[in-house]
Amino acid sequence: MKICILSDSHDNRRLLDHAVEDAKANGAEAVLHCGDVVAPTTLRVLKKHGLAVHVIHGNNTGDTFSMAKLAHEPGSLIHYYGADAGIVLAGRNIFLVHYPHYARGMATTGDWDLVCCGHEHRPEIAWLPNIKGGRTLLVNPGTVGGVGNPPTYVLGDLLRMEFEIRDVPVKPGELASMPRVTPRM
Repeated sequence: MKICILSDSHDNRRLLDHAVEDAKANGAEAVLHCGDVVAPTTLRVLKKHGLAVHVIHGNNTGDTFSMAKLAHEPGSLIHYYGADAGIVLAGRNIFLVHYPHYARGMATTGDWDLVCCGHEHRPEIAWLPNIKGGRTLLVNPGTVGGVGNPPTYVLGDLLRMEFEIRDVPVKPGELASMPRVTPRM
C-alpha cells in the first residue's frame, strides 16, 4: 500500500491539492497529514481524490470543533484524531504527531513501524534505533504549503518500507503568485 505523507499545509489548498493529486497518480491509497491544517475547510479540496485522510492538528490548531464536525459528516473520508494518532495501515503500526522531538521519542519505543511528524518545515527520512533492538522509520515530509521552504511531501510504500521526498508539482510562477505565510512555531 502506498501512502502520501504531508504536513504544514497552512491553508494552502492549491499546493495540498497538487501534492495529493501527484501522490494518487503514483499509487497512493491514503493520506497522512501531520498537522497545521489550520482551517478545516482546507481539507475539502481532497474530497475529489477519494482517498482516506488521517489528520492531526499541530500547533496551528485552527478550529478543532469544526475539524471534528467535518470528520463526522456523512460519507466523509476525513479521520481526525486530535493531537496525535496511532493507526494501522497495511499491517503497519503508524504514529502521527506534529512535533519532531515527540516523534523521535515515540520511535525509540519500538512500538511503531513508522512515526510521522511535521512542524520544522524541513523534510527528513531516517531510520532510528529503538529500545527493542530494531529500527523505526521517522518521516517528516516538510511543508506541503511551501511555508519558508519549497513545498514537499513524502510518497511511501508500506509493504516495502520505502519512502521518498517529492517536490509538490507546481506550474512555473505559481509559487510567486501565492501569499506568503509566516509560521508560528
